Amino acid sequence: MLPFFTADFGNAASRSHAFGWAADAAVEAARQQVALLIGATPKEIVFTSGATESNNLALFGVMQAAGATKRHLVISAIEHASVLETAAALSSAGFEVSTVGVPSDGVVRVSDVEAVLRPDTALVSIMAANNEIGTLAPLEAIGELCRGRGVYFHTDAAQAAGKIEIDVQRQHLDLVSLTAHKLYGPKGVGALYVRRRDPRVRLTPRSFGGGHERGFRSGTLPVPLIVGFGRACQLAAEVMPEEAARLLSLRTRLLSGLAGSLPGLVVHGDLERRLPGNLNVSFGELEAEPLLLSLRDFALSSGAACASATLSPSHVLRALGVPKELIHGSLRFGLGRGLTEDDIDLVVLRVVAAVSKLRDLLA
Repeated sequence: MLPFFTADFGNAASRSHAFGWAADAAVEAARQQVALLIGATPKEIVFTSGATESNNLALFGVMQAAGATKRHLVISAIEHASVLETAAALSSAGFEVSTVGVPSDGVVRVSDVEAVLRPDTALVSIMAANNEIGTLAPLEAIGELCRGRGVYFHTDAAQAAGKIEIDVQRQHLDLVSLTAHKLYGPKGVGALYVRRRDPRVRLTPRSFGGGHERGFRSGTLPVPLIVGFGRACQLAAEVMPEEAARLLSLRTRLLSGLAGSLPGLVVHGDLERRLPGNLNVSFGELEAEPLLLSLRDFALSSGAACASATLSPSHVLRALGVPKELIHGSLRFGLGRGLTEDDIDLVVLRVVAAVSKLRDLLA
């Protein structure tokens, strides 16, 4: 990224001189890297500021382009706030929204999606991997269902891309939201995959100006961020199988260590159909806030990272029917590239000590 912050400072949309050509070439190389990660073609990648903007563009764009006879949107109850709030805004604008419930294991059921489809359904939006509990949706089966009904299928793959396989052809995906920082790229850049054929997705833009990104997203491209995003996608693809196995081993070690020393530990969400590096647990009726204060050396959170500054209970755990006292005590462990077995053992030691101390104080 560094050269594009300094020496190679051209605008990728300036096609009349060498500085613009160099920037454009770097952007197109990154577009190829992003596309390869999900089995797409470069022309189907639209750069955005991140998955929140991509989700907004996907939902608003499809619904507004669908016409008067396609006014129905389907989402799940455990979607990211950027999908839930966009759906609410569409509902306020006169569109109809159906929200699919999710059972206690946190995995969306294909039959539940099928039950709410209608002749006027334009779009189904189901996230690939949940950002709080890490559970995975059966994308291929939902995609096959949507394709058979002539309904566009969008997935928010911010948490999944680069960690598990996303294949837009095999999974019948028509729109996919991505963000760079979830796979070790820079913050502030993402992408929306928009299928160009079989079927071609019709999308109304949300921003207007210079007609950048096939007219879907006007605005000068942040070349350094896009270059970093592309490189991050390339690196993630190279190590994904081995890294997934390593993280699963670390998660097993973490859960075994915690459960072996802390009776009453509750795991939220299915452990098999789950991101390898995610663990979301509660320790009985213990509140998460004092626990987090005693574990400030570690990057832990209660609920979603984007909502961790608030005290509102997790909408994901509420949708799963988790009791209120367990929701307020939930902790999310996100395991990443730099962690080792020694790190996991230290986390177990410190969490067990903190939980035991708080339980003694409350006894």
